[in-house]
Amino acid sequence: GCSSARADAQFELTDALLCADGPVRSLVDLSLASEHRRGHGALYEGLNHGSIEIARLRRGVAGVALPRVGDRIVLAADVSPWLRPDAETSPQRLFCHVHGRAKGTAQMIPGWPYSVVAALGSGRSSWTAVLDAVRLGPTDDATAVTAAQLRQTVDQLREAGHWHRDDPDIWIVLDSGYDVSRLAFLLIDLPVVLIGRLDPSHERWRHR
Repeated sequence: GCSSARADAQFELTDALLCADGPVRSLVDLSLASEHRRGHGALYEGLNHGSIEIARLRRGVAGVALPRVGDRIVLAADVSPWLRPDAETSPQRLFCHVHGRAKGTAQMIPGWPYSVVAALGSGRSSWTAVLDAVRLGPTDDATAVTAAQLRQTVDQLREAGHWHRDDPDIWIVLDSGYDVSRLAFLLIDLPVVLIGRLDPSHERWRHR
């Protein structure tokens, strides 16, 4: 319902991508997947001429069942890179910080950083409910982008009926590197509590 053009082709392409057995190395491979019932021409038509109403998609995602920690909504915001070291002609690549497996082995690799907001649940799990993702450009103010993204996400959760006036404040968990004080100022009118990590010793502090 969020695709206003070439909806069927886009949906089957997404279905093929999610159901592919192993890494996808070419678009042609996706067109051969059983989930993609159209020819490879439809695949390119869907990519070149299809469209997705992003605002409608965000509202739809916000309306699905939401994990909680007890009775509280807990959101996490972080930046995740899509590394593109060999894509020299791709626009707006930035150097993305990538952690190594050993101390002092972190690298800066060209790619596209995405600011991601996800809802967290109780217990250990490798699954999170991703609610929004925004690509950061070379001239973007990361704090301003994150604040706008969090505001939009919280507003949409409230509109979807996930949070009401008497419910506990929403917790927003942030890794080190975020300007938590500025975010608290920008989001001061929202029913949220920001929880940020200060340093590698894993000390935490809250700002309401």
